[in-house]
Amino acid sequence: MTSHHAERLLKELYASLGLRKRPEDVAQLVLDLFTAQGVALDPATATALGKATENSLRSLWHGYTSMREDFARPVGAQRQLGRAAELFGNVPPLPADAGDDPERIEAVIRRAGEEIGRAYGENDFGMDRLNRAERAEAGIGELSKRQYNKRFRLLRRMEAKLARVVHEQRRYEVVMTGKGAIAHTLPYGPFAADPGTAAFVAYLTARGYMRSMFTNGKQRRPYDEVADALFQRLRAEPERTDWYVVAHAHPTAEVLGHLSDEELSLLLSRWSRFLRSVAELLEDAWNRCALERNTMIVRPGNDSSTWNQAAQAWSTARAHWFALLTELGREDFLDRVCPGKVPRLMAADVAYWHRKSGGGLHPDTYVWAELPLPWKVLRGEEECTRSLVEQVCGRYGVDPVAGGWTAPRPAAEPVGYRRTPELVHGVRVADPLMASALRSTGVFSGKGQRAAASEWL
Repeated sequence: MTSHHAERLLKELYASLGLRKRPEDVAQLVLDLFTAQGVALDPATATALGKATENSLRSLWHGYTSMREDFARPVGAQRQLGRAAELFGNVPPLPADAGDDPERIEAVIRRAGEEIGRAYGENDFGMDRLNRAERAEAGIGELSKRQYNKRFRLLRRMEAKLARVVHEQRRYEVVMTGKGAIAHTLPYGPFAADPGTAAFVAYLTARGYMRSMFTNGKQRRPYDEVADALFQRLRAEPERTDWYVVAHAHPTAEVLGHLSDEELSLLLSRWSRFLRSVAELLEDAWNRCALERNTMIVRPGNDSSTWNQAAQAWSTARAHWFALLTELGREDFLDRVCPGKVPRLMAADVAYWHRKSGGGLHPDTYVWAELPLPWKVLRGEEECTRSLVEQVCGRYGVDPVAGGWTAPRPAAEPVGYRRTPELVHGVRVADPLMASALRSTGVFSGKGQRAAASEWL
């Protein structure tokens, strides 16, 4: 096969960082890439990739899946910008991608507002509109009241749309990062420089993007035997591996040990900013309807989707943040500021399922309930020291180190490879055709939130 073919495969692997492709499909791309480059695979890697690709190729539906291969993306303001170009003379037609750029949307609102004497933020229909005399003074006296009102309403709606776009883009980033860390932010050049690095990062990210399952047990962990085999290849060629790229998805002590202090500091800065952003999202969800903190069971009015997405992102960001602080030798910082973990909300029926099967509330729930709220800790309004976390963990029999409360979690042990099941809102079904039929009829509606809420991350 040609190098052109290998380049195409690398680009497909890179595109998968922003998609929700099945790990089997990514494993097939990895195997095709190694074949295109004439790479001789060691027995462990060949066996692991063979398991994944064999399941995909021998599937009754030959790789077909009923599940979406993309995350739900925010809807931009393309329609509103098109309407503004029709109504306002000083607003030119804009390309489609402008509707996804908050800065360009705001610039259009401000520019169009100048045409009708409206300042940005003046949205009160009773107080902020201009009357006939004021319109004449502003130089738009020829504009009828009806036409003026039409333009005023559009700009008011566009400001509301802008706020939704910003919020949904923020949630989109939170969902992507919570599932797959920051691998999706990598530029193509560094990602594709070493095919072995690209293969590992793409496969592990695909595993991280897997959907949660409706269960009262543990969710599947991303690091499986296929990921481990690909990682062992990186270990065998440490000089060739781009460890900075690997650290975007797999921040173990071993990986971070290959990075320079400058690279570590850069990653720490990015995760610190993201941690604060997620804390704001958690606080917003909390303030809109306070949660039952002692049980973390969903109550009417709780925005469980936003909370659970943010909680998962907090868990991922916090894990990377702890690992980077430790590698930089700044564990002393945690002596003063050690924000706690955040649990996801659990549906009442899942909580009942836990009790019926002999379980109960996770001990971490009790620790979370006694510690200061994390957004208050990051703002310095309340203290949460490492010694305080250790004391609370001790009261409930939780190991603060092994549980990830006061130190980075130990490196994950690889789990056995298991084929990705077809799911309908988190519920396993027999095959893709059955999944499509059940989804179209609305069966299992609402189980997705329950599945997503059933596990700590």
